[in-house]
Amino acid sequence: MLTKEENELITRTDRGTPMGEVFRRFWVPALQADELPSPDCPPVRVRLLGEDLIAFKDSDGNLGLIDAHCPHRLADLFFGRNEECGLRCVYHGWKFDVNGECVDMPNEPAESNFKTKIKTTAYPCVESGGIIWTYMGPSDFTPEPPELEFTLVPDSHRYIAKYELAGNYLQVLEGDIDNSHVSFLHSYLDTSVVPTGRSGPNYYAQDKAPRFSVKDTDYGIMIGARRNADAENYYWHITHWLAPSYSIVGGPTRGQSVLCQVRIPRDDETSYLYRVMWNAERPLSARELLDYKTAGVTFGARVPGTFKPTATAENDFGIDRALQRSYSFTGIKGITDQDQAVILSAGPITDRSREHLGTSDTAIIAMRRKLTKMAQALQRDGTVPVSATKGAAYRVHSAGTILPRDVPFDQKAEELVASRV
Repeated sequence: MLTKEENELITRTDRGTPMGEVFRRFWVPALQADELPSPDCPPVRVRLLGEDLIAFKDSDGNLGLIDAHCPHRLADLFFGRNEECGLRCVYHGWKFDVNGECVDMPNEPAESNFKTKIKTTAYPCVESGGIIWTYMGPSDFTPEPPELEFTLVPDSHRYIAKYELAGNYLQVLEGDIDNSHVSFLHSYLDTSVVPTGRSGPNYYAQDKAPRFSVKDTDYGIMIGARRNADAENYYWHITHWLAPSYSIVGGPTRGQSVLCQVRIPRDDETSYLYRVMWNAERPLSARELLDYKTAGVTFGARVPGTFKPTATAENDFGIDRALQRSYSFTGIKGITDQDQAVILSAGPITDRSREHLGTSDTAIIAMRRKLTKMAQALQRDGTVPVSATKGAAYRVHSAGTILPRDVPFDQKAEELVASRV
């Protein structure tokens, strides 16, 4: 368990907090690329790391992410006019470019140079892998955008859905690397039914108490969850946590599509999830896309026109008690909805000083320690691990594999998770 002080350290991400400053040393997702489909399209509200921002694409296709409030009288720039390479406030006409420079101030005398003295907060943006990424940290530190494998494949090989979720980023992230819960939360009463998107024997039902091996890496940690397969072999479920808050979920065998969970704080009590399925070797099949878009299991349903899930705490996440008795362990349909139901049980920010952790929590303990060390190092000497901000360090793949019991996990893992792009 953590002390209350340690819990505060790694859960709070507003500007000026230790963990907030860690996040600001990385490129992080700001919005999906298709939210800004064309030059001069309507601007989009973004709340990120506790800051209210406005994203826009200017007339030349350049991306901007600036403070949501005009520095004149703090009017909301969401209502602004996106025109002629800038976002113009409708209150008094002040206009800002993607760098935050005031390029027009029509309510001041023509001879005034006041506009040259005005600049609003602006963050650089790049588009990669169907996501617009931003860097919100100091200009004297230059990280590289993460080369996650899904950012390197053609659009036809990738599917993304974005969600706006209740709860602190850390408690949902912890669920992504907690493999033991798959044997329960995401399981079916018919043990021949394997978790969605996987095939072969159901090792998750066969052995519900996995043993964990955790290996430090440049990007974060690699996690091997070992289950008994038969008398001579183990099944290994290999997952990655990548700093600051990404996970590539284990389980796929060669040729199967892979899941990445991108968890980004909106503020301390809400987060964004970019749930990404991709295949490094082929386009996603029509059957896969149909499942992702319509089945409501791999990708939970959202309120039309929003990123908010239809299943919430207010409607008990759509639990169906008859379904729980006859088919699924929870009676809740969507995987993300199942996760949300349990992670919100302890409130928007879990009090980790009340926990009692076991061996199945090995990966969670390792991740918390790394986050804590990163926050403390940044407080102490102003640095984060340089290797973690190198884009190529993120080129890894997850896996599910059978290995003989006498083959050490480390011996085969690096070969199995090497990027296939």
